[in-house]
Amino acid sequence: MIIPRQESSCQLGILSDADKEHHMSKLLAIDTSTDACSVALYSDGEILDIHEVIPRQHSARLFSMLQELLPSGDLRAQGVEAIAYASGPGSFTGLRIAASAVQGLAFANQLPAIPVSSLACQAQTAFRQGLVFSGQTVLSMLDARINEVYWAVYRFENDLPVLEQGPHVCAPQSVRPNSMNELVGVGGGLTYVSLLPEHVAACLSAVNVDLLPSARDLIPLALEELTANRVQQASDVAPVYVREEISWKKLADQGKQ
Repeated sequence: MIIPRQESSCQLGILSDADKEHHMSKLLAIDTSTDACSVALYSDGEILDIHEVIPRQHSARLFSMLQELLPSGDLRAQGVEAIAYASGPGSFTGLRIAASAVQGLAFANQLPAIPVSSLACQAQTAFRQGLVFSGQTVLSMLDARINEVYWAVYRFENDLPVLEQGPHVCAPQSVRPNSMNELVGVGGGLTYVSLLPEHVAACLSAVNVDLLPSARDLIPLALEELTANRVQQASDVAPVYVREEISWKKLADQGKQ
């Protein structure tokens, strides 16, 4: 089953009853980890989001999206209590754009940040779209370029993805899920499905190669993190590249030679 990409959308959504049981915080969410650029605002159990597939245009569009959701730059005055972001893995440039934006917003507004794996967010997007169901296991993959993929395995429990393995980066031929049970494959990394080991490909019950993560799907995961008080200060915001050779300067080190 292949889901076509949506070029642009802005819509109001409602969280499930399970998500509404969390403290009714007002959260801002940002994801620029893939070709999609998206922002979402959670308030009183509802989500307003903007999602556009705009490769290499994230930096030009992100702040105008934010202004559409929150016309005033003072997030705290508008009730925002935390900023969730897709921390990676994903596009190096995209991850830097999100991390820089979140650092600046968190610092200026004295708000905590909540990092969420982009692979987990992608799995959550698949769940929201009805491509995955509770009890199923997901192989979430992104194209890491240079003929490699980022991947992780999640099991859905209580409508949320629970990490079972990863995240990893490797050649498609080296993807080795521990579980040989039925897997639902989601994400752009599955353009390499023909290169996966034969026994891995045989476990895939469905492949959704055109699925892209959306900022609105950071929110259920971020609410769990916020409830557990697993948050960051602005100075600790950083992308998760998975590749060891890539580094990021934290706020205190940026601008130094």
